[in-house]
Amino acid sequence: MRAAVYHGADRPLTIERVADPRPKAGEVVIAVARAGICGSDLHMAEYGFAPAGTIFGHEFAGTIVECGAGVHGWAAGDRVTALPLHVCSQCDACDEGLPGLCRTGIFTGTSPLAQGAYAQYVVARAAMLQRLPAGVGFDEGAMVEPLAVAHHAVAMADLGAADDVLVIGAGPIGVAVALFARLAGARSVVVSERFADRRALALAAGASAAIDPGAGPVAAAFSALAGRAPPVIFECVGAPGLIQQCIDLAAIRGRVVVAGACFQDDTIKPITGLATEVSLRFSQCYTERDFEAVIGAIAAGRADPEPLHTRTIGFDDLPAAFGALRKPSADCKILIDPAA
Repeated sequence: MRAAVYHGADRPLTIERVADPRPKAGEVVIAVARAGICGSDLHMAEYGFAPAGTIFGHEFAGTIVECGAGVHGWAAGDRVTALPLHVCSQCDACDEGLPGLCRTGIFTGTSPLAQGAYAQYVVARAAMLQRLPAGVGFDEGAMVEPLAVAHHAVAMADLGAADDVLVIGAGPIGVAVALFARLAGARSVVVSERFADRRALALAAGASAAIDPGAGPVAAAFSALAGRAPPVIFECVGAPGLIQQCIDLAAIRGRVVVAGACFQDDTIKPITGLATEVSLRFSQCYTERDFEAVIGAIAAGRADPEPLHTRTIGFDDLPAAFGALRKPSADCKILIDPAA
């Protein structure tokens, strides 16, 4: 099969012919119809966190083409997405229904031990599969994973109808957080984003307002819109310094949920949060219930991920697009079509 292979932080992805994957017991092989480029893939490439030879890609949808031994309830031809997790099913996290926190788990697309979906085929655990119902296409299916990240983060914030929300960053996670915060009943959702195109995407997805942090202080802009400091803030960028900025911006007893993946060291001033009794929570990924809720919301027409989708590319354009995304970009979610 064809795949985009990572060979090091200072080298572009290369499109190569590699061996077709074969399923082990309890696994299936999926023909990839769409795969998404994620910011964590970019971070892994930039900082060299993935071994050479890794095929990235943990956001995908496609059709099952082969089932391994012991797989029941699934068959070739089924349209699916999947939690991109290879877990032990025995640790405390797995026992509590939190597979993303498995102590020995491997995320698809982070190691040659679990190759990802920047390829024509990808392997998934049958226990992690999610069926795509009629009305949910492969574009939407490939965006279920990042939407599930956002759905999980919003659930961790315990939003109420009186809450005004500030979202830092309008990448795929930030835009999706805005969407699900509105669906959760937040009174207003204000997105802070420096790119005008991304601000427009956030508004299209359901944000009540979008502000440019380069145009003036975020605190003043939010207060002008909501009449107070933000009681709930979502950090959806993952850059050093932003957690402290969120603590500084939060209202008395505000809640800060960190959904941005920062791969660098960072520092905070605990006294700032202590002085206002700010709560700080980290949201890593999702559960099966998050995937089910997102798929259900898309199928019912309550959630439309289309505003996140800025363009679709084929393998030939992937190395250049991936390299371009390692710098600030107005793109939100780029999908890969292996057949293009």
